[in-house]
Amino acid sequence: MAWPLVCLLLLTCCSGSFSQVVLTQSPSMSASLGATARLTCTLDSQHSGYRIEWFQQIPGKAPRYLMYVKGDGSAGKGEGVPDRFSGSASGADRYLSINNLQPEDEGDYYCGAACCSNFEHSQCYIQRGSGTKTPLPAQPPPP
Repeated sequence: MAWPLVCLLLLTCCSGSFSQVVLTQSPSMSASLGATARLTCTLDSQHSGYRIEWFQQIPGKAPRYLMYVKGDGSAGKGEGVPDRFSGSASGADRYLSINNLQPEDEGDYYCGAACCSNFEHSQCYIQRGSGTKTPLPAQPPPP
């Protein structure tokens, strides 16, 4: 689902103080192939207990839903998301960890705060972080 459509759907279900949620992400991080990357999404103090959702954006492709992460650290992955991806939480921080980084993991990763908790994730976002780019070095040539 493209971002403009996600935003349009949001306006139909969210109002009030939810619109004041602030999500902060580092603009970029670097990691090596085979390593572990840990991305952070920080909620503002008034909404530190909120559940967030992680998305992967690869240029030229639709955003991919990865998982939700609740304030208690519990997480649930989307369909087909590899076991290398996991989520956790500490205080207002929500983490996305990617183990054994692969070339296909390069892209932008966004967190989004969920509203209307009784709705499916695809219908229910109003705020998203600015994204974290994960540039990966080219694979070394085979020996």
